Amino acid sequence: MISDPQGTVMALFLAFCRIGGCMMTMPTFSSARMPMQIRLFLSLSMSIALLPLFWDILYPRATGDMVVYVMLIFSETLTGVMFGLIAHLYTMGIQFAGTVIGMSIAFNSQPTSDPLDDSSQSHLTTLMTFGALLVLFATDFHHIVIKALADSYEALPIGRLIDPQQMLISLTDTMSATFIIMLRLASPFLLFGLLFNVVVGLINKLAPQIPLYFISTPYALFGGLLLLYFAIAALLDQFAQAFAPIFNNL
Repeated sequence: MISDPQGTVMALFLAFCRIGGCMMTMPTFSSARMPMQIRLFLSLSMSIALLPLFWDILYPRATGDMVVYVMLIFSETLTGVMFGLIAHLYTMGIQFAGTVIGMSIAFNSQPTSDPLDDSSQSHLTTLMTFGALLVLFATDFHHIVIKALADSYEALPIGRLIDPQQMLISLTDTMSATFIIMLRLASPFLLFGLLFNVVVGLINKLAPQIPLYFISTPYALFGGLLLLYFAIAALLDQFAQAFAPIFNNL
């Protein structure tokens, strides 16, 4: 029997603030296609599961001053949002890589509705984004985020406000590392597009009367899709392997 139901609920809500804030911005879980009820019950179940581990930390804070408790709600939510944003920014990088690859291989299709978010993307970007998230879930990336949330009670103790400068540095470092990784993943297609356009430009100088742009586009698309066919497995594998080092280092 619970001796202090009110204190238990208040401690549970503090855990829910950090975990729920992460779920609000975490990839896939924050998608518009994810029903709010499922997101709520996932956050609540994770909070109940982790609460016994941090009972000695959360319960004394929850039963203290109410003004301090309200400030803790704000700080805990902001902490969870920061962890979710780090993962979300990394997964958004694959959209950048897909756009770059599509432009490099002349895959300029009509944008369609994204199955995960309320936005419009090309077929290639949608395919790569969906495949990358599928690989991340297959490699249990959400377990890495949950473990980081559990460890965050030591790195960012409850009651300690996040330094805005430190938070911005973490987010900018994430974007910088993500940009370098996505540029490396898209580099074969950038090199292919550069060499192909240089060759087409030289041929156009030799035969300016031939409309080589319209003639060369199908060949650029065929070569790019063939390169994507052989490279997409390694591309998604490197994308998934780079998630844990970026998330753990920040």
